[in-house]
Amino acid sequence: MKAVRIPKPMEIVLEEVEKPVISSPNEVLVKIKRVGICGSDMHIYHGTNPLATYPRVVGHEVAGEVVSVGEAVTNLKPGDHVVVEPIRYCGKCYACRKGRPNVCEELSVFGVHEDGGMREFVVLPAKQLHTVDPSLDWDEIVLAEPYTIGAQATWRGDVQEEDTVFIQGCGPIGICILKMAKIAGATVIMSDLKAERLAFAKDNGADFVINAGNQSIEEKITEFTNGEGANVVIDAVCLPSTFELSTKVTSVAGTVVVLGFDERPSQISQLPITKKELTIVGSRLQTNQFKKVVSLLNENKLKENGLVTHKFALSDVQKAFTFVEENPDIVRKALIVFD
Repeated sequence: MKAVRIPKPMEIVLEEVEKPVISSPNEVLVKIKRVGICGSDMHIYHGTNPLATYPRVVGHEVAGEVVSVGEAVTNLKPGDHVVVEPIRYCGKCYACRKGRPNVCEELSVFGVHEDGGMREFVVLPAKQLHTVDPSLDWDEIVLAEPYTIGAQATWRGDVQEEDTVFIQGCGPIGICILKMAKIAGATVIMSDLKAERLAFAKDNGADFVINAGNQSIEEKITEFTNGEGANVVIDAVCLPSTFELSTKVTSVAGTVVVLGFDERPSQISQLPITKKELTIVGSRLQTNQFKKVVSLLNENKLKENGLVTHKFALSDVQKAFTFVEENPDIVRKALIVFD
């Protein structure tokens, strides 16, 4: 079978590898149908993902069809359409005991720490697979994993009905956060530097948008919230400056949610944190969000609505990565399509 491997930064190969086989009674063989190219995949390709190891088969946004199951698997059967939950965890460390396996001390992420889904077949434990309605298009369900990132961010921010949420960044993750915040019943403000991205955010439910290149975000947040500030600020841009801005525009008793891995320090004053008694939290991967997202997909409450902009055949994977790299302004989500 064919697999996409990144042996080292800035090198990508499509190679023939041995087809995996079930070796445990709890495992499942899956034929891959779609894989999304994520920003973290591009970071692995560029050599800028601090958590990845090489060589690596990338791909953690994965949808496929069950081919066969181990003898102990009772919840899946051949022909089922599934999406992949891309994390393995120990179940014993402090994070796991607290119900947050996404930050397990021994966390292993499919496509980052271990070979991922950009290959024709994979074998995974049944617990990492979630069945979806087979009538749904593969292009829709492959977005389940990015939607869980949005679900995690809104969960970490404790987004409630009638909250005002400010999302910095209208890229794919920002849009996924937007969709989950609107489902929660929040009013959503979004910012970006690109007019096209702001327009797409409006098309997908954003109540207000701010062009960060020619408008004052602080003034606009004050205007849109009648001086209260945003109750939850979610930073999907992840620069030191956007983190610094977050504490300034958050309301009293508000929450700042940070998604970034930037190691550069930010200069954050203690005063607004204490005076407003802010909560500042990180958000990484997802904690038990797949069941919720799959239900929303099955109920047609989550639709990609233009989020997928480009599709490439497996044989054109180098072209796909190059295109995503060179056209960040027009690519929202690119997919690799398997036969």
